[in-house]
Amino acid sequence: MGGIPIQRLGTAESDRVLEKAVDAGIGFFDTARGYTDSESKFGRVLPRHRDRVLIASKSFSRGAAEIGRDIETSLRLLRTDHIDIYQCHNVAGEADLEKILAPDGALAGMVKAQEQGKIGHIGITGHKPRIVAMALERFRFATIQVPANFMETEAMNDLIPAARRRGTGVIAMKPVGGGNIRETALNFRFIFNRGIDVAIPGMDSEEQVTENVAALRDLEPLDERENARLQAEKDRLGARFCRRCEYCMPCPQGLPISFLHVLRNYYFLYDLKDWALERLAGLSRTYKDCVACGECVAKCPYHLDMPRIFSETWEKMKADEGAGPGK
Repeated sequence: MGGIPIQRLGTAESDRVLEKAVDAGIGFFDTARGYTDSESKFGRVLPRHRDRVLIASKSFSRGAAEIGRDIETSLRLLRTDHIDIYQCHNVAGEADLEKILAPDGALAGMVKAQEQGKIGHIGITGHKPRIVAMALERFRFATIQVPANFMETEAMNDLIPAARRRGTGVIAMKPVGGGNIRETALNFRFIFNRGIDVAIPGMDSEEQVTENVAALRDLEPLDERENARLQAEKDRLGARFCRRCEYCMPCPQGLPISFLHVLRNYYFLYDLKDWALERLAGLSRTYKDCVACGECVAKCPYHLDMPRIFSETWEKMKADEGAGPGK
């Protein structure tokens, strides 16, 4: 179970969802320092079932001292004396990777915490398979966490097989495409037959827990008819589904294109509007600054019409009770 959507629940409701998840047999729970109150909500329930669950968290900090403080905060909020897996969160490029690998970088702080028994294993998360593959060459990470669903298969070609050869665990983030994918059961069967060890769909209702657990009862490989159903779903999603490969970058206007797609999903799919607006407020360039030059469309392997998507996103946000960022 991923810890993003639970942020929007009240504590009583999140308690019920988490208890339902444990009772249903879910045993892996992933959260992060950056997920507002997600860690504290996990900490209200999971300690009662500590012998039945594995807890993973992560941090954006890149320095040893900073991530050390984050680990202490995570331990306090999760109400546990150890975190099973702690991860470097969203290592996005080579410069980012060098920061965590530096003598005073995040990995040094995590190794120290591991030696002290505060964390069990060290992992890394990222949206770019090439960067995660480089990280595996430089440090023996216990786990990698990468996007994996039938729309996002880049990691399945080389990275995931390489990780499995090394004995590195593979965690599928966005296993239902950030809530975009409707063919949930077929999608789970697809990814679990492509080398995934753990999938962490976010859930914010007891019904979603029941549906996701039921979808795992059959993990047989897909037949031709089922593959055709997934292809139809891919065709439906294709015109607006950003894979975050960043071939569109750099934007001449300085827009962080893939991150803006992520925030769009948080706002409209996850209904985490305040969270998304807070992050939009911290950006110097957002949807309204797109001048529709078309450069990103030409560079995108999937030819997404980013200018149109961003224009519509901006108009919808402005119309949503006057909540447009930068209003």
